[in-house]
Amino acid sequence: MKVALIGATGFVGSAILKELTSRGYEVTAITRDSSKVAKEAGVTPVAANVNNLDALAAALSGHDAVINSFNAGWTNPDLYNAFIKGCEDIQAATKKSGVKRLLVIGGAGSLFIDGRQLVDSPEFPAEWKTGATAARDYLTELRKEEELDWTFLSPAINLHPGTRTGTFRLGTESPVFNEAGKCEISVEDLAVAAVNELENNKFIKARFTVGY
Repeated sequence: MKVALIGATGFVGSAILKELTSRGYEVTAITRDSSKVAKEAGVTPVAANVNNLDALAAALSGHDAVINSFNAGWTNPDLYNAFIKGCEDIQAATKKSGVKRLLVIGGAGSLFIDGRQLVDSPEFPAEWKTGATAARDYLTELRKEEELDWTFLSPAINLHPGTRTGTFRLGTESPVFNEAGKCEISVEDLAVAAVNELENNKFIKARFTVGY
């Protein structure tokens, strides 16, 4: 399988890139600055702006799947609009390229506890609220997409660097908590879940989440 990975040098994207290459995938690593992509077998670095629809569609053409791990930048003063516009453009470019499979890495803020989304709770950290709200609102739009075989992956509430265990549980609309009441996943295992979904196609036109 040939995969186009957008945001390949980010926190999540770099973990997904490592997981893809470890399984022998051919990967086009799409970033703003292709020089930041480490040279390794099976990886083709490509510099592209997600808001340049024609150029991005050309870069995506010929792939079996697109993974969107785009991050508009947590310090971006226009983070909300930049994230939604970036994701909308990636979605449009994927359709224009002829690729049918789109996997979007989103946030945990859109998950539900007792009928309320996490991002709307008073306990939600203020510093993450803008980005989480943008991801939540983009998911609402993505659910209307009928042409693409899309999937939206929400990480656990606590996403952190760690180790790759390959052992975790899946959920759909609510966080996955462990016996200690914690909802967490390493970025390495989030990457495992993402690539597993590309292979198994369990959540077509749906959202899922992971946790230990």
